[in-house]
Amino acid sequence: MTGKGILIVLDAVGIGGATDANDFADMGADTLGNIKKECIKGRANFSRFGQLNIPNLASLGIYASHAVAQDYYSENQNFFCSKNASFACASEISKGKDTPTGHWELAGLPLKWNWKYFENKFKSFSEDQIKPIINKFSLTGILGNCHSSGTEIIKKYGEEHILSLKPIFYTSKDSVVQIACHENIFGLKKLYELCEFSAKVFHPLKVGRVIARPFLGDNSGTFFRTKNRKDYTFPPPNKTLCDLVVENNRSCHAIGKIADIFSNRGISTSVSGLSDDALFYKMIDVIKKAKNGDLIFANFVEFDSLYGHRRDVAGFAAALERFDLKLVKLLEIINPNDFLIITADHGNDPTFKGTDHTREKVPVLMVGNYAQKGNNGNIVFSDVGATMAAFLNLSGKLKGTNIFNDNNKLEKKCKT
Repeated sequence: MTGKGILIVLDAVGIGGATDANDFADMGADTLGNIKKECIKGRANFSRFGQLNIPNLASLGIYASHAVAQDYYSENQNFFCSKNASFACASEISKGKDTPTGHWELAGLPLKWNWKYFENKFKSFSEDQIKPIINKFSLTGILGNCHSSGTEIIKKYGEEHILSLKPIFYTSKDSVVQIACHENIFGLKKLYELCEFSAKVFHPLKVGRVIARPFLGDNSGTFFRTKNRKDYTFPPPNKTLCDLVVENNRSCHAIGKIADIFSNRGISTSVSGLSDDALFYKMIDVIKKAKNGDLIFANFVEFDSLYGHRRDVAGFAAALERFDLKLVKLLEIINPNDFLIITADHGNDPTFKGTDHTREKVPVLMVGNYAQKGNNGNIVFSDVGATMAAFLNLSGKLKGTNIFNDNNKLEKKCKT
């Protein structure tokens, strides 16, 4: 009997080892491995202490998958995997290390083209791009128009924004346009309308996302971003796992950013706008209520947004440890006929230079009777979606291969 499919993306929890890391200037990036090293050296003891303590993720094979990614795996090493668990590590084919690209490929849709990036650090957006937005909303202009972190730019321009009501536009190394406005003074509804229209300007240029970044506070010392972020994502150019689920008369339940990432396509229900801790327990509730054959697709973004981009090693380590503790509750409620995959969409090594995502392989940790057949060692992102689609017995075609297909040679097995 087919149970529920549960696909969890730990945003930015990479494991290094990407063969094309040099193409992205990311040689040496290893999110999990470098965090572990910093913990051992005692350099991650703020709000936590000692070595990285993630026994539940370890029992599902996260360190074994790291060993495969780094090419030091040995059957004789003590990589223990729980019963009904197996592991692999996945490489990305698409030429991007952003969130939508990673998720789409995990859902069976690799991208064959590159996104539009804004190379100029200042005057990032051209007059031709901004003018129709200004005219549509009768704005007196915009602020920012540069590369920046979100916290720094509202600190710099927030007070001027309140006085002028000029929205703050900024970007980064990602294919993204971010627009920050005061949630009360500018208005959340107007910010969403501004972003929705801006997406119509930028999406035809193959800009991946326009993001609403509301904030509150009275001055530069008190400004803070709220949980009412909203992403306007370029729609997937072809079918994904989410589409197949609904086309097969099942439900796809989105947790966290998933609905935004897939432009609400193939999404039956969605829960978002909460902290990762709160989202985890909402996900538990959704899993309990879901029907056999449904997909629960979750993204936990704070590894990336709060710790990776801010190069906060101790915070990242603590977040991994908190997830590991909660993981026990998830393993308690799923039954052997369910199929759980825990993976990631890219890296964001908090020990690395800059503040950008890092090109890395990702862990693929699998639990359930379906996972007993071993693992395929090195796979590609799209194999994750294809494997979940095969488990759910969905009709329709995705890129990738079911890694438990009898025609595949299984290279590595978990020790039990």
